Amino acid sequence: MKQGIILKGNICYAPENDRLVVRENAYVVCEGKNCRGVYEQIPQAYRTLDVIDCQGGLILPGMIDLHIHAPQFTFSGTGMDYELLDWLNRVAFPEEERYADSGYARQAYGIFAERMKKSATSRAVIFATIHTDASLILMDCMEESGLVSYVGKVNMDRDGSPALTEESAAASAAETRRFIEECIRRGYQKTRPILTPRFVPCCTSELMKMLGEIRREYDLPVQSHLSENPGEVELVRKLEPQAAFYGDAYDRYGLFGREGKTVMAHCVYSVPEEIERMKQNGIWVAHCPSSNMNLTSGIAPVRHYLEQGIRVGLGSDIGGGSSESMFKGVTEAIQNSKLYWRYVDSQAKWLTFAEAFYLATKGGGSFFGKVGSFEDGYAFDAIVLDDSAETYARELSVQDRVEKAFYRELDKTGIAMKFVEGERVL
Repeated sequence: MKQGIILKGNICYAPENDRLVVRENAYVVCEGKNCRGVYEQIPQAYRTLDVIDCQGGLILPGMIDLHIHAPQFTFSGTGMDYELLDWLNRVAFPEEERYADSGYARQAYGIFAERMKKSATSRAVIFATIHTDASLILMDCMEESGLVSYVGKVNMDRDGSPALTEESAAASAAETRRFIEECIRRGYQKTRPILTPRFVPCCTSELMKMLGEIRREYDLPVQSHLSENPGEVELVRKLEPQAAFYGDAYDRYGLFGREGKTVMAHCVYSVPEEIERMKQNGIWVAHCPSSNMNLTSGIAPVRHYLEQGIRVGLGSDIGGGSSESMFKGVTEAIQNSKLYWRYVDSQAKWLTFAEAFYLATKGGGSFFGKVGSFEDGYAFDAIVLDDSAETYARELSVQDRVEKAFYRELDKTGIAMKFVEGERVL
């Protein structure tokens, strides 16, 4: 007998970056961990599967958060009166120092994982801190949540706060190896390690070289920050004068795509040479509109990246971002792009809702493989949204209901069910 389920309801997904598919009162089939497509009638081959009638609810792919800092969840929505580098020293670093205490980490990460479980996010790429034991606690919490995630122990051997600067490049690399080996020993099924040099200002060339060696040895993906803020870009220029541009400071050590997956957050001030290297190396860009506004960094040229064929997804960037809601991330990406069109480049057409929806699902999902769509063969990650509390004087189309759900952030109150790899987690 086939193992799986069928959801009946109003289904919406984006198989291409400019097209929403909407099916009213249709069926989406899950067999094992994978989707087997969307149908008007249940195919004969799947009629033995249980059917869950979602009572007219909205059935959407799970959202993908390509960039989030778990330890910063505790202060999200506060401390927004500073620019990036000042904010790191005044707000982010003091909080991250607390994770030297495993008891605090267990409490804070438990809350974070529970909130992520209740959100629309089904998969995430997550920063922890420099603390190996605390990072393993985060791995445990995310594994228990049922979500699929990458978690990175952060590397910092210069220019952090004293308590967040590791003793040496060798010590940082050694702790990274300990983290990876313990992850392997514990045999996580849904939670994987990812190399995480915080960003070039906090990592010496010696450390970057060691991390490149570790990446090749363990065949790990990489996450970091790139060209986020003018002050940061200028600091990198001074610290790494041999690098042709910011991204080159990663690429010199094998930490910028090419041989493995790399996601870089922000990319607000990437120069043409950097953009071309990103394209050549297959970099994923995690567009983080909320934090780019909150920390006065700027507006990323997302339309240009899409036109260049660069892979783009969305990141909440908690705690520079104020909310884990990826519905909010979708609408902020649209709003950012409209400001870019109005104030920066009138030739750069703003993002449509369909395009931003795609970035939050299949666009970011590609970092995980065949993820973020209800096409046959894609991982079955789905949320069922109950929007029945939203009453209006006229009937809305399903597409209007979906768009309204995002702009009104109904993911905070309306998620009735959630599935990740075919397993119900809510």
